[in-house]
Amino acid sequence: MAHIIPFKAVRPTRDKVSLVAARSYQSYTKEQREARLRDNPFSFLHIVNPGYKFDKEISGQARYSLVKNRYLEFKEEGIFVQDDAPCYYVYKIVNREGREFNGIIAAASALDYENDAIKKHEDTIAYKEVVFKDYLKTVGFNAEPVLLTYPDNNVIETIIKEAQEKRAEFEFTTTYRDTHYLWLVDTPKTIKSIQEEFKNMPAIYIADGHHRSASSYLLYKDLKDANPDHQGDEDYNFFMSYLIPESDLKIHEFNRLVKGLNGLSKEEFLIQLDTFYRIENRGKTPYKPSKKNHFSMYLDGDFYSLYLRKTVYNIETSLDGLDAQLLYKTILQPILGIDDLRNDIRIEYSNGKNDIVNIKSAVDSGEFTVGFGMVPATIEQMKNIADDGLKMPPKSTYIEPKLRSGVTIYEF
Repeated sequence: MAHIIPFKAVRPTRDKVSLVAARSYQSYTKEQREARLRDNPFSFLHIVNPGYKFDKEISGQARYSLVKNRYLEFKEEGIFVQDDAPCYYVYKIVNREGREFNGIIAAASALDYENDAIKKHEDTIAYKEVVFKDYLKTVGFNAEPVLLTYPDNNVIETIIKEAQEKRAEFEFTTTYRDTHYLWLVDTPKTIKSIQEEFKNMPAIYIADGHHRSASSYLLYKDLKDANPDHQGDEDYNFFMSYLIPESDLKIHEFNRLVKGLNGLSKEEFLIQLDTFYRIENRGKTPYKPSKKNHFSMYLDGDFYSLYLRKTVYNIETSLDGLDAQLLYKTILQPILGIDDLRNDIRIEYSNGKNDIVNIKSAVDSGEFTVGFGMVPATIEQMKNIADDGLKMPPKSTYIEPKLRSGVTIYEF
């Protein structure tokens, strides 16, 4: 049973939403950030990078306080306006390839996160959870929804399609050539129907945003403990989410790039690799795997295919069959000596939306020694791992859609 409720979003005015909306701060290069901050006074980046106003790098609690100040200034200047009544927000993204993502922006329950009605498939890092929780507690808002996914539902699909028959409240295209649309759903009957459909679902799943979900849960616990009159319906009991049906979710792989061969020569490395895999040299032509438990490798100017020898690797759990886990257990850890996938500086990740050619370029440049490509995980694998209470290795999935910050804001 999932408790998904409408809320009163703070939103940019229609004429400024395209200027306000921003990708996540980390996705910009330094040059891109500086250009947007210099040329666009309405960008949400001005809120999350408040030091720009003072030409100074500011961090920690001082930055959090300034973020809140910049946000309040945007409200005072009428750039942001809060809706008068709670709404669900039907949201559509059409990316540059023409793929559509249709879902609902709403508030999800922190208690559902605690009770596993919102299921997780990825480990989080404790200190990152606490840092972002402290940030949320100071600024008092959340501007980037967590991406949740639910089983395809005919009632919700019909509601989304009916909402989209009207003129969109927002319609804007980004410089990435993705077009975004937003519609308000505020009629009591429709709101009740949406709530009931989510209540009838045994569980929904985090697709992207595990750290943000965990931080929102920590914030809920802090504010609950600090409130002697806690009732359970306060805004801090919920966090903003974008819920899309499983069929709309697009999962890409994350490829692996590694520096060095753990002291091994190329020949010694290939001999050890032969224990787990049947190896074929594919030459200079870029090669991409086509099925699970099958990897591509780029090493010293050549592409290789790696086929798992199943007699030497037992698949006993849902996690064991995940390619990211398989690669870790058979190559990265035992041969290349990489135990800590989150913190070892020898490994980096390249999302599979970028071509396999990126692996070749990274290795040919000398920055990395070897690269591994794989096929994407499936939604069924992700759900099975979450249902079994297991956790994927970091960077197991690169999931679309990616939302913009600042289009809808949730205050608590």
